[in-house]
Amino acid sequence: MNPHATLPRSATELPATGDGEKTSVKPVEMRKPNRLNALTGLRTFAAVNIVFFHFSNPQWFGILAPVVNAGYASVSFFILLSGYVLGYNYAARARAGELDIRRFYEARFTRLYPIYILSLILAWRLIPQEYASHSHAMFWTGMVLTPLLLQGWIPEIATFGNTPAWTMSAEAFYYLLFPFLARWKQPGRVRPILARLGVIWMLGLIPGTLYFFYNPDGIPHPDRFSSGPWLQALKFTPLPHLASFVFGVLLAELDELIPRPGHLRFWLGSFGFLGTFFLLWLGPDIPYAIIHDGLLMPLFGCIILGLAGDNPLSHALGIRPLVFVGASSYCLYLLHFNFWNLIHDSHVLDRLHLARFDPWISYGILIGMALLALYLIEKPAQRQLRKWMKVWAS
Repeated sequence: MNPHATLPRSATELPATGDGEKTSVKPVEMRKPNRLNALTGLRTFAAVNIVFFHFSNPQWFGILAPVVNAGYASVSFFILLSGYVLGYNYAARARAGELDIRRFYEARFTRLYPIYILSLILAWRLIPQEYASHSHAMFWTGMVLTPLLLQGWIPEIATFGNTPAWTMSAEAFYYLLFPFLARWKQPGRVRPILARLGVIWMLGLIPGTLYFFYNPDGIPHPDRFSSGPWLQALKFTPLPHLASFVFGVLLAELDELIPRPGHLRFWLGSFGFLGTFFLLWLGPDIPYAIIHDGLLMPLFGCIILGLAGDNPLSHALGIRPLVFVGASSYCLYLLHFNFWNLIHDSHVLDRLHLARFDPWISYGILIGMALLALYLIEKPAQRQLRKWMKVWAS
């Protein structure tokens, strides 16, 4: 089957889901959509860019320096993409009343939690630093809320234990909302959906715009290195990023209305890539609080629509090596701080006389460790958890 083929929007007869559920005659396609490999391939670059953002000098990358220096934008892209992927796979079922919410939550939990808890276990050596950095009460609040995926609601401890883990707190909240967001009846026409996307985009710009105009932290020129309680809330808590997730969910509806073959998606994707690069190239000319998340939503949407089609862009990013590494992007993103500290605290590169190749060899090791985590920990843990959950449900 062509992985870029257009999926039928409706069907008069629907097969059983394979889970004992009854068939339905509602006009909605219930088959699981095909994989979009180009988006998985792009996840490779997005995850690696976040690694570079945290553990490199952007100037090493020449013309791509603005992209690396704005590695936080890759996190915003991941949030938007997660909304799109969920909408792409589940929204039709939700609108048809065929989405089993309990099973949806179980699937999300088994996808999210094994690597998340591993990241916290590997971060045990940072506990003394966290204790020294917070009040006694806030430290214990972080110790309790972080395993529960709730730390992101308190800016001071949003990055407790493992810096990237704040996004899992946000994603858990978005997953909780998704079955209800996806039930919204969509107009089924391009212009009304574009209007809704425009409204969500404008709402997403509000937090950053308010921060820019009121500057509640009193920072003269905020940038990626700035810190303040209000900026922490803007960067690391769920609500300022909610619009990106909702934008992605609505984008999946628009995606169904655009033919997969043809030139339109190619030009949309090209415009998205070039527009994103141009805005990041402008750098300080655009307020950090505004570009950090909301401003890039439409361009990210164009990239996703482009790569969800059948065109040279999707073919280039859908090659097997990129898809293979992209499958481990969640592990790479969530564990890269843990693995980086493990590599360098153990001095293994010094012992093997490989330190002269650092940091480039460390980047390769990180990718290899992420792949091992995917196949040796994440996937087996998912299977085992799903077995247990079936036992509990019975």
